[in-house]
Amino acid sequence: MLAIQPDVLLLQEHWLTPANLHKFDDEFPQYVCFGSSAMRTCVGSGALRGRHLVALWVLINKRLKNYTQLVCAADRYVIFAVGDLLFVNVYFP
Repeated sequence: MLAIQPDVLLLQEHWLTPANLHKFDDEFPQYVCFGSSAMRTCVGSGALRGRHLVALWVLINKRLKNYTQLVCAADRYVIFAVGDLLFVNVYFP
């Protein structure tokens, strides 16, 4: 559990497979979690070796849930709004 609880967390390169993304919800129950995982295609092709595609994730404090809107989520970016603020989480390799 986080000692400091920020309102918004932008995560990159978390390396969780799509089947394990529920761990964010389990570990951070005070946050609404969403994002994208480019690992979806490489997981289906066999054992994971080497550097894989990136996965982005966003955690929003649950008290802001009613003010949050997901605009777009793709393999290398997640765009969302919280109230009047627009956030862009982009991965540039």
